Amino acid sequence: MSGYLTTHVLDTARGCPAEGLKIELYRLNGDTRTKLKTLTTNSDGRTDEQILPASEFATGEYELLFHAGAYLDACGVPKEDPRFLDIVPIRFGMSDESHYHVPLLLSPFGYGTYRGS
Repeated sequence: MSGYLTTHVLDTARGCPAEGLKIELYRLNGDTRTKLKTLTTNSDGRTDEQILPASEFATGEYELLFHAGAYLDACGVPKEDPRFLDIVPIRFGMSDESHYHVPLLLSPFGYGTYRGS
């Protein structure tokens, strides 16, 4: 089985998928961060392609940056200065060749994640 990486972003305050949210993926190697790609969520809160398809998958440490502040601005959430949540980083490791699903449950004042399926 070849590994791959996906995500799903849900706006728990509005009760819907988070459409139009920018996501960046970085590979971590000690103090070095290498940007691998930038994607945007679709109407279902998912990316149109796997974040890391099997052809690009490698075990190791990664970071997803979810640009929550820009998404909340676009949704008309009243803006604080500074916004409580702007960019939400999630660092995680992938240790075997399997499906890694890293969802984000988002609201203006909190978020959660887990390893999904």
